[in-house]
Amino acid sequence: MTEAILLVGGQGTRLRPVTVNTPKPMVPTAGVPFLAHQIARAAAAGVTHIVMATCYLAEVFEPYFGDGSDFGISLEYVVEDEPLGTGGAIRNAGQRLTGGPDSSVLVFNGDILTGLDIAGLVRAHESADADVSLHLVRVEDPRAFGLVPTDPDGRVLAFTEKPQTPEEIITDQINAGCYVFRRSVIDSIPAGRPVSVERETFPGLLAAGATLHGVTENTYWMDLGKPESIIQASADLVRGVVPSPAVPGRRGEYLVLPGAEVEAGAKLSGGTVVGAGARIGAGAVVQGSIVLGDAVIGADAQVSASLIGSRAAVGERTVLDGTVVGDGAVVGADNELRAGARVWCEARLPDAAIRFSPDA
Repeated sequence: MTEAILLVGGQGTRLRPVTVNTPKPMVPTAGVPFLAHQIARAAAAGVTHIVMATCYLAEVFEPYFGDGSDFGISLEYVVEDEPLGTGGAIRNAGQRLTGGPDSSVLVFNGDILTGLDIAGLVRAHESADADVSLHLVRVEDPRAFGLVPTDPDGRVLAFTEKPQTPEEIITDQINAGCYVFRRSVIDSIPAGRPVSVERETFPGLLAAGATLHGVTENTYWMDLGKPESIIQASADLVRGVVPSPAVPGRRGEYLVLPGAEVEAGAKLSGGTVVGAGARIGAGAVVQGSIVLGDAVIGADAQVSASLIGSRAAVGERTVLDGTVVGDGAVVGADNELRAGARVWCEARLPDAAIRFSPDA
């Protein structure tokens, strides 16, 4: 198995303001764009050729990743003029594949972090002589996901998209967003129009008697659809909870990139990342957070489980917990923001403007 399609066309609207200037797969996670982890893990599993299916802010990918040689792979880009859905994107990118009709093609989403054994998934696909194999994971609450029941041999029995009633929850196995396709199946997807693999391609293949194989591997799995998920994923990568060859430093409680400044008495923990050119003031406490390049955290500020955008500033003694501060925004001193607060890019919040608790 040498080829893969990487789907990176989504806008990431649920992540705003994080994605106002940056497409979701390029959001820095553990010190590098999230896609770097995806590509590095695929390369480590033996993939040598990746076709990247882009749409939203497509122009930002190639300047960073180039031809893929830094990762030891060949990388190509296909741009969708109009969003084509998952199936349409796979079909569109499939034109650049070089393998024969029976070759195995890895397909994965640019917004999911997983510890999946990629090479093992391909081996299972080929052993089952399947048309499509799907990575499945078990979750406690499957209501927000597509359900995929299988028989004892792993053969897929049905697809239920986001069940609406308790009766529809017939399994805790969900579609984890990583597949292996037989090349000929990709070529059979209708071209030039939006197609959903979950709602059209997979059910259609089942109805036609194709072999769809589910591989349930209960490994680390995180959908990066919300800011708190990206923050958690970054921390887990830094701490080595999930491995990635792309993390630019040793695993540990924090990662400080070259050019960043951490003043005396500041404390970093919980997988915190401090980007290039950022400054952490004296006595500040930053836990499990992402501080992007050229941002400033003031003295004695307390920042936990938060994302601070590039060039943003957080004032002295300000408390942020579960907060996103957009690029270039300024949160003045002595503020307190919690519980999913989002400060938009370039916004200005005066000193002592917002609190979630009474004055001491």
